[in-house]
Amino acid sequence: MQRAVNECGVGSGASHLISGHHAAHHALEEELAAFVGCEAAVLFSSGYMANLCVAGVLLGRHDTVYSDRLNHASLVDAARLSGARQQRYRHGDPAHLKTLLAADAGKHKLVLTDGVFSMDGDFAPLPALADLAKRANAWLMVDDAHGLGVVGPGGRGSSAHFGLKQSDVPILMGTLGKALGVFGAFVAGSRALTEAMIQFGRTYTYTTALPPAVAEATRESLRVLVEEDWRRAHLQELVMRFRRGAETLGLALTDSTTAIQPVILGSAEAAAVYSQALEERGIYVPAIRPPTVPKGTARLRFTFSAAHSPEQVDQLLITLADLSQ
Repeated sequence: MQRAVNECGVGSGASHLISGHHAAHHALEEELAAFVGCEAAVLFSSGYMANLCVAGVLLGRHDTVYSDRLNHASLVDAARLSGARQQRYRHGDPAHLKTLLAADAGKHKLVLTDGVFSMDGDFAPLPALADLAKRANAWLMVDDAHGLGVVGPGGRGSSAHFGLKQSDVPILMGTLGKALGVFGAFVAGSRALTEAMIQFGRTYTYTTALPPAVAEATRESLRVLVEEDWRRAHLQELVMRFRRGAETLGLALTDSTTAIQPVILGSAEAAAVYSQALEERGIYVPAIRPPTVPKGTARLRFTFSAAHSPEQVDQLLITLADLSQ
């Protein structure tokens, strides 16, 4: 990034379609598309803007959008702002989605889901969703903010975890600020899809492009992600170490095998008390409370990374044991 700043400066200077699109952006888009197995990719300044763009470009008031009830807020807002008719299906419930799709005679249909859900850490049932979308002639879009880089062969995300391809998941959104540790986002899919984003996507056209130095830093981060698979193996070991210890303590875990490990406490007050007590002992774990999660499911959201050590996980478990007494 420092090398790129010396060459390109700190900012991009303009939107992509004016003069802000640099060679670094083009190279990164090609590398990201190859990484996730898609024809093309287009960069955005944030995942929020990427999600708004997809729904805004593909849908209108005569169309229908289907959303998992626990989708991220950016997908919820994308559905609302698209102007399309909204249908929400029960969390991770393909049977309910099938019923809704069967009753829809709309022209265009878009199914929206997280790949890994941000507050529960569970996978969406992507194979079933992909099959349903194909049968209903609907698009399937997966927001893989919490899957990309950490799950699937080579860290290629939730779709790869289930062995799915672009033909199964035609629209994939990935963020650069989670596992890749940088900033921004991208949408990957067919060349026709990405060209539509570029030509008609207001959140792409009317905003300043990512700094080219950020794009160069992301290219290096992607190289590390591809070449250093030990990081994912280490992360998974930490997750399982925590789950074994938490189960021994009798903590209420969700059905998650990912880096997101919530412990359900129920009341918002209990979550806040535990979070503060952990912080006083040098451990930062945010309390997640309604309306971010449903009432009665307030929780501590533990999020592990390859930067953590087994000793830190053990210390966390010791502290949780002390607080539980």
